[in-house]
Amino acid sequence: MSGHNKWSTIKRKKGAADAKRSKLFSKMVKEISIAVKEGGSSDETTNPRLRVALLNAKGANMPKATIEKAISKAEAGTESWEEVTFEGYGPDGVAIFVECLTNNNNRTVSNIRAVFNKHNGSLGTNGSLAFIFDRKGVFTIPEDQIADMEETELELIDGGAEEIEKEEDKYIVTCGFEDFGSMQKKLEELKIIPENSELVRIPNNMKSVTLHTAEKILKMIDTFEDDEDVQNVFHNMEMTDEIMTALEEK
Repeated sequence: MSGHNKWSTIKRKKGAADAKRSKLFSKMVKEISIAVKEGGSSDETTNPRLRVALLNAKGANMPKATIEKAISKAEAGTESWEEVTFEGYGPDGVAIFVECLTNNNNRTVSNIRAVFNKHNGSLGTNGSLAFIFDRKGVFTIPEDQIADMEETELELIDGGAEEIEKEEDKYIVTCGFEDFGSMQKKLEELKIIPENSELVRIPNNMKSVTLHTAEKILKMIDTFEDDEDVQNVFHNMEMTDEIMTALEEK
Protein backbone atom coordinates (compact mmCIF):
# COMPACT_ATOMS: atom_id res chain seq x y z
CA MET A 1 0.00 0.00 0.00
CA SER A 2 3.03 2.30 -0.18
CA GLY A 3 1.74 3.75 -3.44
CA HIS A 4 -1.55 4.52 -1.74
CA ASN A 5 0.26 6.30 1.09
CA LYS A 6 1.97 8.79 -1.22
CA TRP A 7 -1.10 9.18 -3.41
CA SER A 8 -3.42 9.88 -0.50
CA THR A 9 -0.99 12.31 1.11
CA ILE A 10 -0.61 14.28 -2.12
CA LYS A 11 -4.37 14.26 -2.66
CA ARG A 12 -5.17 15.62 0.79
CA LYS A 13 -2.38 18.20 0.90
CA LYS A 14 -3.10 19.39 -2.60
CA GLY A 15 -6.80 19.61 -1.87
CA ALA A 16 -6.19 21.58 1.31
CA ALA A 17 -3.87 23.97 -0.50
CA ASP A 18 -5.93 24.51 -3.64
CA ALA A 19 -9.55 24.29 -2.55
CA LYS A 20 -11.38 27.57 -2.63
CA ARG A 21 -13.81 27.92 0.24
CA SER A 22 -16.84 28.68 -1.95
CA LYS A 23 -16.15 25.74 -4.28
CA LEU A 24 -15.63 23.39 -1.34
CA PHE A 25 -18.96 24.45 0.13
CA SER A 26 -20.64 24.07 -3.26
CA LYS A 27 -19.46 20.47 -3.46
CA MET A 28 -20.72 19.76 0.04
CA VAL A 29 -24.12 21.32 -0.67
CA LYS A 30 -24.50 18.98 -3.65
CA GLU A 31 -23.49 16.00 -1.52
CA ILE A 32 -26.07 16.94 1.13
CA SER A 33 -28.72 17.26 -1.59
CA ILE A 34 -28.05 13.88 -3.16
CA ALA A 35 -27.74 12.25 0.28
CA VAL A 36 -31.27 13.41 1.10
CA LYS A 37 -32.54 12.22 -2.28
CA GLU A 38 -30.81 8.82 -2.23
CA GLY A 39 -31.46 8.19 1.46
CA GLY A 40 -35.09 9.26 1.18
CA SER A 41 -34.87 11.30 4.37
CA SER A 42 -33.53 14.54 5.80
CA ASP A 43 -33.15 12.86 9.20
CA GLU A 44 -29.48 12.09 9.71
CA THR A 45 -30.26 9.48 12.37
CA THR A 46 -31.87 7.26 9.72
CA ASN A 47 -29.83 8.41 6.71
CA PRO A 48 -26.16 7.31 7.05
CA ARG A 49 -25.04 9.07 3.88
CA LEU A 50 -26.53 12.36 5.06
CA ARG A 51 -24.90 11.90 8.45
CA VAL A 52 -21.49 11.62 6.77
CA ALA A 53 -22.20 14.63 4.53
CA LEU A 54 -23.18 16.76 7.52
CA LEU A 55 -20.15 15.70 9.55
CA ASN A 56 -17.87 16.61 6.64
CA ALA A 57 -19.62 19.96 6.23
CA LYS A 58 -19.19 20.75 9.91
CA GLY A 59 -15.57 19.61 9.75
CA ALA A 60 -15.01 22.14 6.95
CA ASN A 61 -16.61 24.86 9.12
CA MET A 62 -19.56 25.34 6.80
CA PRO A 63 -21.98 27.82 8.42
CA LYS A 64 -25.01 26.26 10.10
CA ALA A 65 -27.33 28.46 8.03
CA THR A 66 -25.78 27.17 4.79
CA ILE A 67 -26.24 23.56 5.91
CA GLU A 68 -29.86 24.15 6.89
CA LYS A 69 -30.57 25.89 3.57
CA ALA A 70 -29.04 22.96 1.65
CA ILE A 71 -31.27 20.49 3.53
CA SER A 72 -34.39 22.62 2.95
CA LYS A 73 -33.72 22.87 -0.79
CA ALA A 74 -33.13 19.13 -0.94
CA GLU A 75 -36.42 18.45 0.86
CA ALA A 76 -38.25 20.78 -1.51
CA GLY A 77 -36.75 19.01 -4.51
CA THR A 78 -35.96 22.30 -6.23
CA GLU A 79 -32.66 20.91 -7.51
CA SER A 80 -32.07 17.48 -8.96
CA TRP A 81 -28.50 16.22 -8.90
CA GLU A 82 -27.28 13.07 -10.60
CA GLU A 83 -24.10 11.13 -9.87
CA VAL A 84 -22.03 10.43 -12.99
CA THR A 85 -18.50 9.13 -13.43
CA PHE A 86 -15.97 9.31 -16.26
CA GLU A 87 -12.95 7.13 -16.93
CA GLY A 88 -10.07 7.73 -19.26
CA TYR A 89 -6.35 8.24 -19.71
CA GLY A 90 -4.09 11.25 -19.51
CA PRO A 91 -0.61 11.68 -21.06
CA ASP A 92 1.63 8.57 -21.01
CA GLY A 93 -1.32 6.33 -20.14
CA VAL A 94 -2.02 7.61 -16.63
CA ALA A 95 -5.49 6.44 -15.59
CA ILE A 96 -7.93 9.22 -14.61
CA PHE A 97 -11.24 8.63 -12.81
CA VAL A 98 -13.60 11.61 -12.42
CA GLU A 99 -16.65 11.68 -10.13
CA CYS A 100 -19.32 14.34 -10.75
CA LEU A 101 -22.65 15.57 -9.42
CA THR A 102 -24.62 17.34 -12.15
CA ASN A 103 -28.03 18.75 -12.98
CA ASN A 104 -27.21 18.79 -16.70
CA ASN A 105 -25.58 15.62 -17.96
CA ASN A 106 -25.02 16.90 -21.51
CA ARG A 107 -23.08 19.89 -20.19
CA THR A 108 -20.95 17.73 -17.93
CA VAL A 109 -20.15 15.15 -20.61
CA SER A 110 -19.11 17.94 -22.98
CA ASN A 111 -16.92 19.67 -20.37
CA ILE A 112 -15.18 16.48 -19.24
CA ARG A 113 -14.50 15.33 -22.81
CA ALA A 114 -13.06 18.78 -23.60
CA VAL A 115 -10.59 18.53 -20.70
CA PHE A 116 -9.39 15.09 -21.81
CA ASN A 117 -8.94 16.35 -25.37
CA LYS A 118 -7.22 19.60 -24.37
CA HIS A 119 -4.64 17.75 -22.28
CA ASN A 120 -3.87 15.02 -24.83
CA GLY A 121 -5.90 12.43 -23.02
CA SER A 122 -8.73 10.13 -24.07
CA LEU A 123 -12.16 9.55 -22.55
CA GLY A 124 -12.96 5.88 -22.21
CA THR A 125 -16.10 3.86 -21.48
CA ASN A 126 -17.50 3.31 -17.99
CA GLY A 127 -15.94 0.27 -16.37
CA SER A 128 -12.75 0.46 -18.43
CA LEU A 129 -10.66 1.30 -15.35
CA ALA A 130 -12.35 -1.11 -12.94
CA PHE A 131 -9.22 -3.25 -12.79
CA ILE A 132 -7.02 -0.31 -11.77
CA PHE A 133 -8.95 1.26 -8.87
CA ASP A 134 -10.26 -0.29 -5.67
CA ARG A 135 -13.04 1.56 -3.86
CA LYS A 136 -12.18 2.15 -0.22
CA GLY A 137 -13.48 4.06 2.77
CA VAL A 138 -11.08 6.57 4.32
CA PHE A 139 -11.63 8.22 7.70
CA THR A 140 -9.46 11.13 8.84
CA ILE A 141 -9.42 11.27 12.65
CA PRO A 142 -7.80 14.04 14.74
CA GLU A 143 -5.23 12.64 17.13
CA ASP A 144 -7.02 14.10 20.16
CA GLN A 145 -10.07 11.93 19.42
CA ILE A 146 -8.14 8.80 20.40
CA ALA A 147 -6.82 8.56 23.95
CA ASP A 148 -5.23 5.10 23.67
CA MET A 149 -4.42 4.05 20.11
CA GLU A 150 -3.16 0.60 21.09
CA GLU A 151 -6.50 -0.26 22.62
CA THR A 152 -8.54 1.55 19.97
CA GLU A 153 -6.69 -0.15 17.11
CA LEU A 154 -8.23 -3.52 17.99
CA GLU A 155 -11.70 -1.97 17.96
CA LEU A 156 -11.06 -0.34 14.58
CA ILE A 157 -9.84 -3.62 13.10
CA ASP A 158 -13.00 -5.24 14.43
CA GLY A 159 -14.94 -2.54 12.55
CA GLY A 160 -13.20 -3.40 9.29
CA ALA A 161 -10.03 -1.29 9.29
CA GLU A 162 -7.46 -2.58 6.80
CA GLU A 163 -4.82 0.06 7.47
CA ILE A 164 -4.20 2.72 10.13
CA GLU A 165 -1.61 5.41 9.39
CA LYS A 166 -0.36 8.30 11.48
CA GLU A 167 0.16 11.53 9.56
CA GLU A 168 1.22 14.51 11.66
CA ASP A 169 -1.64 15.09 14.15
CA LYS A 170 -4.16 12.79 12.45
CA TYR A 171 -4.88 9.10 11.99
CA ILE A 172 -5.91 7.88 8.54
CA VAL A 173 -8.07 4.75 8.73
CA THR A 174 -8.75 2.81 5.53
CA CYS A 175 -11.40 0.11 5.15
CA GLY A 176 -13.03 -1.82 2.34
CA PHE A 177 -15.97 -0.28 0.47
CA GLU A 178 -18.30 -2.89 1.93
CA ASP A 179 -17.15 -2.03 5.49
CA PHE A 180 -17.76 1.73 5.23
CA GLY A 181 -21.05 1.55 7.10
CA SER A 182 -19.77 -0.76 9.83
CA MET A 183 -16.74 1.49 10.36
CA GLN A 184 -19.06 4.47 10.77
CA LYS A 185 -21.03 2.59 13.40
CA LYS A 186 -17.86 1.49 15.19
CA LEU A 187 -16.59 5.10 15.39
CA GLU A 188 -19.97 6.18 16.76
CA GLU A 189 -19.80 3.45 19.39
CA LEU A 190 -16.34 4.64 20.38
CA LYS A 191 -17.57 8.27 20.41
CA ILE A 192 -14.89 9.17 17.87
CA ILE A 193 -15.77 12.02 15.53
CA PRO A 194 -13.80 11.88 12.26
CA GLU A 195 -12.71 15.12 10.64
CA ASN A 196 -13.64 13.67 7.27
CA SER A 197 -15.17 10.45 5.95
CA GLU A 198 -15.14 9.58 2.27
CA LEU A 199 -15.26 6.84 -0.30
CA VAL A 200 -12.21 7.03 -2.54
CA ARG A 201 -10.75 5.10 -5.44
CA ILE A 202 -7.27 3.86 -4.64
CA PRO A 203 -5.07 2.64 -7.50
CA ASN A 204 -3.70 -0.89 -7.26
CA ASN A 205 -1.59 -0.49 -10.39
CA MET A 206 0.71 2.53 -10.30
CA LYS A 207 2.08 4.24 -13.42
CA SER A 208 5.66 5.58 -13.39
CA VAL A 209 6.13 8.88 -15.21
CA THR A 210 8.74 11.58 -15.72
CA LEU A 211 8.60 14.91 -13.89
CA HIS A 212 7.48 16.58 -17.12
CA THR A 213 4.54 14.19 -17.45
CA ALA A 214 3.69 14.58 -13.76
CA GLU A 215 3.39 18.33 -14.24
CA LYS A 216 1.07 17.83 -17.23
CA ILE A 217 -1.11 15.36 -15.29
CA LEU A 218 -1.43 17.67 -12.28
CA LYS A 219 -2.34 20.57 -14.57
CA MET A 220 -5.00 18.35 -16.14
CA ILE A 221 -6.37 17.45 -12.69
CA ASP A 222 -6.47 21.15 -11.75
CA THR A 223 -8.57 21.82 -14.84
CA PHE A 224 -11.00 19.06 -13.94
CA GLU A 225 -11.31 20.36 -10.38
CA ASP A 226 -12.08 23.87 -11.64
CA ASP A 227 -15.31 22.49 -13.12
CA GLU A 228 -18.27 23.05 -10.78
CA ASP A 229 -19.71 19.61 -11.57
CA VAL A 230 -16.56 17.73 -10.52
CA GLN A 231 -16.53 16.32 -7.00
CA ASN A 232 -13.40 14.13 -7.04
CA VAL A 233 -10.54 13.20 -9.37
CA PHE A 234 -8.44 10.08 -8.86
CA HIS A 235 -5.35 8.91 -10.75
CA ASN A 236 -2.75 6.14 -10.68
CA MET A 237 0.36 8.27 -11.26
CA GLU A 238 3.21 7.20 -8.98
CA MET A 239 4.31 10.18 -6.90
CA THR A 240 7.98 9.34 -6.40
CA ASP A 241 10.14 11.22 -3.89
CA GLU A 242 11.92 12.89 -6.81
CA ILE A 243 8.69 14.16 -8.31
CA MET A 244 7.27 15.27 -4.95
CA THR A 245 10.45 17.18 -4.09
CA ALA A 246 10.61 18.85 -7.50
CA LEU A 247 6.98 19.93 -7.35
CA GLU A 248 7.31 21.29 -3.81
CA GLU A 249 10.25 23.41 -4.93
CA LYS A 250 8.26 25.08 -7.72
